[in-house]
Amino acid sequence: MSRTVPRSKLNVIALAGLLMALPVGVRGQAGTKNGEWRTYGGDLGSTRYAPLDQINANNFKNLQIAWRFKTEILGRRPDFNLEATPLMINGVLYTTAGSRRDAVAIDAATGELLWMYRLDETRRAAASPRPLSGRGVAYWTDGAGDDRVFFVTIGYQLVGLDAKTGVPVRGFGQNGIVDLKQEDDQELDPITGEIGLNSAPVVARSVVIVGAAHRAGGVPKSKANAKGFVRGFDVRTGKRLWIFHTIPVPGEFGNDTWEKDSWAYTGNTGVWAPFSVDETLGLVYLPVELPTGDYYGGHRPGNGLFGESLVAVDLTTGRRLWHYQLIHHGVWDYDIPCAPVLADITVNGRAIKAVAQPTKQGFTYVFDRTNGQPVWPIEEKPVEQTKVPGEKTSPTQPIPTKPPPFERQGFLPEYLIDFTPELKAEALKMASQFKMGPVYTPPIARGQDGKVGLLYIPNGANWPGGSLDPETGILYVFSNTLTRLVSLANAPTRSDMDYVNMQGGGDTGGGLTVQGLSLVKPPYGRITAIDLNKGDIVWQVPHGDTLDSVKENPALKGVDIPKTGRIGPIGTLTTKTLVISGESGFSKNAAGQRGAKLFAYDKATGQVVGEQFMFAPQTGSPMTYLLGGKQYLVVAVSGAGVPAEFIAYTLP
Repeated sequence: MSRTVPRSKLNVIALAGLLMALPVGVRGQAGTKNGEWRTYGGDLGSTRYAPLDQINANNFKNLQIAWRFKTEILGRRPDFNLEATPLMINGVLYTTAGSRRDAVAIDAATGELLWMYRLDETRRAAASPRPLSGRGVAYWTDGAGDDRVFFVTIGYQLVGLDAKTGVPVRGFGQNGIVDLKQEDDQELDPITGEIGLNSAPVVARSVVIVGAAHRAGGVPKSKANAKGFVRGFDVRTGKRLWIFHTIPVPGEFGNDTWEKDSWAYTGNTGVWAPFSVDETLGLVYLPVELPTGDYYGGHRPGNGLFGESLVAVDLTTGRRLWHYQLIHHGVWDYDIPCAPVLADITVNGRAIKAVAQPTKQGFTYVFDRTNGQPVWPIEEKPVEQTKVPGEKTSPTQPIPTKPPPFERQGFLPEYLIDFTPELKAEALKMASQFKMGPVYTPPIARGQDGKVGLLYIPNGANWPGGSLDPETGILYVFSNTLTRLVSLANAPTRSDMDYVNMQGGGDTGGGLTVQGLSLVKPPYGRITAIDLNKGDIVWQVPHGDTLDSVKENPALKGVDIPKTGRIGPIGTLTTKTLVISGESGFSKNAAGQRGAKLFAYDKATGQVVGEQFMFAPQTGSPMTYLLGGKQYLVVAVSGAGVPAEFIAYTLP
């Protein structure tokens, strides 16, 4: 059952005069236009850039809350992890929110709810691998009064709504709904089929593009799973226009990279991150995750295209134009996690239409987006080979020569905590239980070589991705220094796979601490500025204040503690003069209040030039817009014990 709460029942003025026509195709790759925020990434190139400067270094500290939109009114229970970034078109914000993933329209000046749409999916939603509020919506207009909002439900259905009323568009799919578990070139149980999506769809020209996601983390029950194919649908009718098989079927390019017919049963290999699109070139850029078995690939021998590949497909047909596999036969859970960023750069005097892909392993891969050629050489280098029975890893992996990594890689002894000599000695003793090494050191079975498992850093960039200043070609990326312990073992009561990670894949290093402190030294979160014209790092700073648990730890009494930063995932926003991002964890301010800070950085230097104290951490990437002559800054906040809200800031 679907429900839409109309404006008349919400006592608001009709919006017919607000939603003005905008011709299709005016959205460029170089930031937001006309003070609006029309796509999840700000523009189809995912730059998350707005050329606004009313809010600047001199007045950031003066920001005041313009309005708060509390999502507690949506769903059966509060949402404590709101990851959405709203759109703003013609004075209206559009987003998903609430534990049932409702689509809502909000007055961008006042925060007033204009309409709400909900699709009650009962058992289908309860069985979903991707629950909660989602990351947003997509918008389309024909420029003549047909304005639509699209989103993917918890139960994996694509809904098309009239942007003015929130009512399903009758001619789209079946009364406004396309069942994404149908016409997917595979058999999927309509209730329990393990496939879903948290990301927003993307609309370009007249095509709605939808990816696929599976259950995050944990132990896979089987070597076989649903496949994460990508599809394009007609924006008016919902008819499937094309499908791209991320695991190629027989007769398609790449099928021979799946040895022993492993393509037939292997799943995952979806695109759970956002897409980017170059409408002028007519190309969609797909950041593909790895196949089933995050840490063991013995059941899927071969390099396994298009796992962990950046793939460019034709916007109108879905035909592959080029691809580059960033990791061969991955066994580290290094999914490509975020939207590729489109940038027009100049390298050694040569203008290049580029695409830059930040990754979990801390590399930024930069390609000519017209043909997939690396901007700087990417070298196939020998890497250590696995000793796990039944596994066969790739003898080489592609290593970019530029830019340098923006995050620590693998796990080396110099990463261990070193506040004091005593702590460093204790950390070295603890770490001696584990296998360590440079990036692409393979996982081990429990007890292999006398070690418990492999310790490494798994999450540099994550789903929020980066933001770009198109005027300078500088990319800003937040990254984490997390640790993960992978200890492979056979567990027939949990999975039919020969080996699974018995640590569960959590980003905690198995809870490893030294006297209550993280095994790895800070900073735990950082923002890096990368010049895509030169392939150099411009600056890198810890992001977030020093953790209370570090400041208050008795082992550090009298020790000069560096700024630790905080883990994410966290997104950045770039404006004419600032890089803006908030903390992801709770801390206390000078008055003892529990909350988190929102920081403004100087784009050129990384110096903190302003901050705001928020009552909860940032959980969705910030956005900004200009309305009625005023610049607004909106951020999603939530956390343990604090139900989710959108907060809008503006100047007095």
